Amino acid sequence: MSDYSLFDIVGPVMIGPSSSHTAGAARLGKTAARLVDGDIVEVKMILHGSFAATHKGHGTDKALLAGLMGLSPDDEGIKSAFEIAKKRGLQYSFTCEDSGRHHPNTVKFIIKTSPGETHEITGSSTGGGRIIISTVDGLELNFTGERNMLVTRHKDTPGVISHITALLYEYRVNIGNMNVSRNRDDGIAGMYMETDNQLDTELIEKIRQVPGVLEARQLTALYDGGGV
Repeated sequence: MSDYSLFDIVGPVMIGPSSSHTAGAARLGKTAARLVDGDIVEVKMILHGSFAATHKGHGTDKALLAGLMGLSPDDEGIKSAFEIAKKRGLQYSFTCEDSGRHHPNTVKFIIKTSPGETHEITGSSTGGGRIIISTVDGLELNFTGERNMLVTRHKDTPGVISHITALLYEYRVNIGNMNVSRNRDDGIAGMYMETDNQLDTELIEKIRQVPGVLEARQLTALYDGGGV
């Protein structure tokens, strides 16, 4: 018999009628925002499947936008997401299209940030408020937000990743899964590494000091099956 938590049975604490279409949507937006560097100035959201069909009636559009602005699924501000975005000067738009064999509750974010970068992030709401980020800038991931994640940008040169993993071993940090992308045009690589442990400040600082590392930050788990 499978084990179920109370979270699986009663769902998350949230604003809105649907754990998949509102709580999950808010978590998708919040996670996407944490995966990019800098303030978000513009975002296009392409909705697929059920998200496309019910996004207005279930408040999916407001929840996605609210999450991008840092609001949690139980924040009353979700109801006023459009007004909050206008006050912040955040430009946003929604379109609907069939994006292929994705989960029915799927969105692609096309995000522009204050440093002038553009990022594409695809994620799905898989039920009960849970999510999965499947791609970041073309790199396939399997990030659920239930584990901590180390995100780095580094020069695509030999030894950088092995140096980072050696530091994690030194601090007894177990790696759940790891994905690396490379851009041959600028010689920069990105790494997304889920860890069982939360990294302390000292370790993150040591990673930042590794020759070739341009950026290192930790995304703490959004929830552990019972919270946001």
